[in-house]
Amino acid sequence: MTEIIPSLNCHFGDNECVADKIREAEKFANKIHLDVADGVFTFNKSWGDPKLWQKTKTKLELEVHLMVEKPEKEVENWLKAGAQKIIFHWETVRDDPAHVVHRDIEKLIKFIVEECEKHKAEAVIAVNPETQIEEIKPYFDKFSQFQILTVYPGTAGQKFLPLILEKIKLLRRELPAARISVDGGINLETGKLAKNAGADILISAAYIFESPNPKVAYGELQRI
Repeated sequence: MTEIIPSLNCHFGDNECVADKIREAEKFANKIHLDVADGVFTFNKSWGDPKLWQKTKTKLELEVHLMVEKPEKEVENWLKAGAQKIIFHWETVRDDPAHVVHRDIEKLIKFIVEECEKHKAEAVIAVNPETQIEEIKPYFDKFSQFQILTVYPGTAGQKFLPLILEKIKLLRRELPAARISVDGGINLETGKLAKNAGADILISAAYIFESPNPKVAYGELQRI
């Protein structure tokens, strides 16, 4: 069956939302994907407090999706909080297209990967819808998993962008053995499209948690 990971995306400061969704996810899943949006790289700011996460005492395996302008400043705190996977964006470590800000790509990627290795966690690189796969090709050998966003990073419930399917197919052709996760607008229809394009892992927030029965929705996605 396809690996499905429920995604937790709550408004900044909404601790009740976090607690409710964790308790719900514990009924059917063994992993949770936490979206952390800083309101700078993204147009919204979401809940994302590593110290409070530790107080949830959940047994769910945590992967943290850092949709933040400077992931290198957030990695260590989340690893200490128990994250077993850190997903960061290529767009936050590459040079600014206008060369306003110079980012040392090699140094930043090396730092994030090594921090994850120190904590026996995994680093995953993600790309936005507008980013071409060719941009990350020089770093293929640094990662065993890649995340493709089929929506723009930010809030849950956005519509899946079908043009991204070609990007998934390209990455699968380039890296037959890699794991490819797809995040954004995943439901039964779009999940099947992503899987057929080459995805191994589907990340879903709204389809699962806004369903009358999240457990049933989760199972439906597993069976596509």
